[in-house]
Amino acid sequence: MTDNFNETMLFKPEKDKSKNIREILKKVYSSLESKGYKPTNQIIGYILSGDPTYITSHDGARKLIRQIDRDEILEELLNFYIGKETNE
Repeated sequence: MTDNFNETMLFKPEKDKSKNIREILKKVYSSLESKGYKPTNQIIGYILSGDPTYITSHDGARKLIRQIDRDEILEELLNFYIGKETNE
């Protein structure tokens, strides 16, 4: 890490990580849905607050989503939304 705060640092995500994040989000979404929650609202609550209790423990969903940093989830969602693959 550099001590020069005037330069922009380059962030390089791992290539295969996006596939894993998508799979985890799909499983968490499904678990929330099967328990009768609105998955989108619950996942947003988790991302914004960091509080894992927004995610059900049903089917290990809470444990799964905590394997991913919230910033990585946001990055994956943004890249998907704008139609950009992270395989750079």
